[in-house]
Amino acid sequence: MISDRYGRQFRNLRLSLTAACNYACTYCVPDGKRLLPARHELEADRLAAAVELLIEAAGIDKLRITGGEPLLSPKLSSVLPAIMALPLDDVSITTNGQLLLRHADLIAGSGIKRLNVSLDTLDPVAFKSIARGGDLETVLQGIDAMLTAGLSLKVNMVPMRSSNLDQVLPMLRYCLERGIELRFIELMKMGHLRHNASYARELVAMPELLSIIAQAFDFERTDAAYDSTSVRFAVKGGGAFGVIANESAPFCASCSRLRLASNGHLFGCLSSARSQDMTPLLDQPRPEALDELRRLLGRAMEDKQTLGFAGEVTVMKFIGG
Repeated sequence: MISDRYGRQFRNLRLSLTAACNYACTYCVPDGKRLLPARHELEADRLAAAVELLIEAAGIDKLRITGGEPLLSPKLSSVLPAIMALPLDDVSITTNGQLLLRHADLIAGSGIKRLNVSLDTLDPVAFKSIARGGDLETVLQGIDAMLTAGLSLKVNMVPMRSSNLDQVLPMLRYCLERGIELRFIELMKMGHLRHNASYARELVAMPELLSIIAQAFDFERTDAAYDSTSVRFAVKGGGAFGVIANESAPFCASCSRLRLASNGHLFGCLSSARSQDMTPLLDQPRPEALDELRRLLGRAMEDKQTLGFAGEVTVMKFIGG
């Protein structure tokens, strides 16, 4: 196992199927920019082979399929069954939900148990303004289809002062009524926001967020997994929500995440643009590939922050945020 002096290990892998996305969310990409497939994106079989090596070399036991938008990738139908056949304790998908209805049978039939859906508002006008693409009603229908299929869902919302702060309580009610755990994600200093004054204006930190929620709900802090990114709260009467408070309550000291981008590059930390290319290892004999991969993982571990999230100019979704 790869471990640093803080005892951190890589146990949780984010696998990006593609850098392409059918949205252009305001907090993710600059105005008018679309995320396109990366150059030299790996084919499905090579992505699966890379994951298999990482499981053996690092002890990965959890995996989340991400993008860009993973349901946009033609590799999904090949990668998903291959991943589900690997010795992993937990596999999930993060999606914007726009294509859930199209892939409902594939997802429900794969054996996967969990989905994370990124959804920032229930207002169709605000939805178009934030996502700069897509259709809200189609997303909501996709969520209902996954719930009907018996999957466990979490919804991720990024509260922003000027565009969806009024949606904090409606979103929480919507999720609690459906047995969905809503996770509020503090705005991150990534990509075009890294050096943009609008970041400070738009950030809604956890104390303010909890104050808003307390106007309508009674809740108390509850336990979360040691390496969880989420501060979790139980709601009186049933249900829970979480806050991924990368600014208010940094979780770097216990981070177990590793990211494999669609082009085969490994990222040890969202706060570092440095990556390690593991694609040459896919053509090497397994013993040599594992030895070299452990060296690459050691370098990736060195990129992890020790105190808190520092931000980076890299677009988060490109590396499987």
